[in-house]
Amino acid sequence: MTRRLFIHAGAHRTGTTSFQLCLEENKEALRAAGFDTTYPNRDGIKSGGLRLRLPHPRHGRNAVPRFAPGVTDMVARANPDPVRALILSEENIPGRMLPFQSGKFYPVAERRLETLRAGLGAARVERLLFVIRRYDQLYVSAYRKRAEENPAAPFAQLRDGYLSMDRGWPEILAAIHEILRPERLVVVPYEARGSSVDLLQLLCPDLAADLQEPERRINLSATDTALQVLQGRMAQGEEISPQEARAVMAAHQGQREDLGIAGFSEEDTAALAARYAADTESIQSMPFVTWAG
Repeated sequence: MTRRLFIHAGAHRTGTTSFQLCLEENKEALRAAGFDTTYPNRDGIKSGGLRLRLPHPRHGRNAVPRFAPGVTDMVARANPDPVRALILSEENIPGRMLPFQSGKFYPVAERRLETLRAGLGAARVERLLFVIRRYDQLYVSAYRKRAEENPAAPFAQLRDGYLSMDRGWPEILAAIHEILRPERLVVVPYEARGSSVDLLQLLCPDLAADLQEPERRINLSATDTALQVLQGRMAQGEEISPQEARAVMAAHQGQREDLGIAGFSEEDTAALAARYAADTESIQSMPFVTWAG
């Protein structure tokens, strides 16, 4: 029996945690409908358990055979009965966001996708869902997320890297199509993503289940004041745990002043918006993409 996979591959900063919370809260309904689920237990989602280990730049070009067996084992644990389908959600499949700061857009995406494909073996990727976001919003959001727990250079120092990014969404989607070979690649612009239940139904359109939208929220966004406090403490050499960072963020939720922590000028925003517009036009012309905008 060929295993059937439905993959939600992110992208980052597009509501992935909310989607995974939706999977958690509908887990029994999905199971009754014939779907197993697997997703990470980040951000307080305790039932996930997915630890998808894929190569990073430091692992070199021969990493695929080293990491692929772990993917095979992970899939077998999450979906022991291949008669059942598997929904897999993981935003880090193309890689991490840190290279954005040096003008690299998911620089090892191809190697990570090759590793995933090798680990999946004969499994059939029936549908793959990918949410894309405007570049200016993505880079600001990525910077702010990292600054919650890590010392960060001033945003202005990273501007040139963001504006001269070596590639973008079309190249990543082309690699996903070529390497993972999904039967249907569904691309959703962030501004049209709708609810998490909407996304789940895009991923699994034949799903016959009474699905519930999660009521609780997990991700807490840091205000400029919170980021200023956190960065100040880290500048003094203090190590901030995720729990401590969340406590600082919660304490400053009511302070919404714009302190200029991260943001582009109007001119830079317009340039990035133009690039995104051109890229989305290119994506919509790709014959292998189902555009859900």
